[in-house]
Amino acid sequence: MNILLIRPRPHKDTIGLQSVMICEPLELMQLSSVLKQNGHVVNIIDMIIEKKPVDYFVKKFNPDVLGITGYISHVGVIKDYAKKIKLCSKDIKVLVGGVHAKVCPEDFIDENIDYVCRSADDFYDFSRCKVRKNILPDREITKKYQNMYYYLFQRKCALIKTSFGCPYNCNFCFCKEISSYSARQIDDVIREIKTISQEEIYIVDDDFLFNRKRLLEFYQKLKENDIHKHYLVYGRADFISKNEDIIEKLKEVGLSAVIVGIEASSQEELDSYNKNVQIDDNVEAIRILRKHNIECYATVILGIDWGKSDFKRLYNFIKKNRLVFVNLQPFTPMPRTPYFDEYKNKLIIPYDEHEKWDMAHLVVKPGKLSIRAYYYQIISLYYKITMSPKNIIYMIKRYSLKTVMMLSCGALAITWQYIKKIIKG
Repeated sequence: MNILLIRPRPHKDTIGLQSVMICEPLELMQLSSVLKQNGHVVNIIDMIIEKKPVDYFVKKFNPDVLGITGYISHVGVIKDYAKKIKLCSKDIKVLVGGVHAKVCPEDFIDENIDYVCRSADDFYDFSRCKVRKNILPDREITKKYQNMYYYLFQRKCALIKTSFGCPYNCNFCFCKEISSYSARQIDDVIREIKTISQEEIYIVDDDFLFNRKRLLEFYQKLKENDIHKHYLVYGRADFISKNEDIIEKLKEVGLSAVIVGIEASSQEELDSYNKNVQIDDNVEAIRILRKHNIECYATVILGIDWGKSDFKRLYNFIKKNRLVFVNLQPFTPMPRTPYFDEYKNKLIIPYDEHEKWDMAHLVVKPGKLSIRAYYYQIISLYYKITMSPKNIIYMIKRYSLKTVMMLSCGALAITWQYIKKIIKG
């Protein structure tokens, strides 16, 4: 069969991180590899990068089957794509997959969508694939986009996944709903890394820093194979704070940045999220990463009942701990998490407006501030952090003026989206 795989562009109302990062469509690359092994003709189109409309590519490739992947914020976009595809030809079978389709397949029920895939195996079954395992992602198929993939300061960045699911049970998180935790053999991971030409690698495990024994094996195998790359990973603060020796070893073999779920600046909030982490762990993790010259990308959940004093408390924590990069996420009760049913009657953005369920919009009415004031506090906090002269000097010295200016343009695009929310109220 002639199969076209598409990664959608976010809706114009989505406050998207694509302004400061565009990553490889790894799930489609893996799918492509299996499909090709089974004799299918495959093309991938990344609509985040492409400028032409989706129907242009449908007419160009004239596929028998068209697969689309996406997250919750893509639901409306995917349905719009499906409609345009069917207008080109009713004979094209439209399949939809991805993590949101796995957990909430009912959101994709639509007359223009033929099949919702809750796993890659569903797609393989549909396309009658027999070979399914031990096949590495098809990195050739996205080569034309390769130089345009990046994550903040990690330019020309490749993706790899070494484990699936999350071993923890934070009650705000969607990840644990996707799959139970399982990890690939390190030898298999090393084999894939050897196929990656890029120097920057983003390990997109929900939590890479988890198993000491496995991480030590990763360290040893990288040294044995004389592999020299730079790695961006996810890690919990409590693991980092209690395993500095592991962090030091990983730094030796290329660990350059860690995305850390700091989540909160008070113990009460951490406990409410079932995080099972102490504030002291957060502080110690930040210190350890700084000591070993590893960038800390902190993520924080902004409480829906916060007032001005809470934003000030968070700012003081950020300043005291000398954090430079912080992703501020308004509390969002994601579907299938315990919070969704609790807050579904308090939504200010209806669930069917999926494009605004992007972890950046307020979807629940704030308890102490107006919507306008809450958005203002977000922007104000961002700029107090990023526009600090000390932080600007640090970024320019470490990453160059040109790179900082490029990211600043992306940040301005996000800021403008927030400003429009403040004006609208």
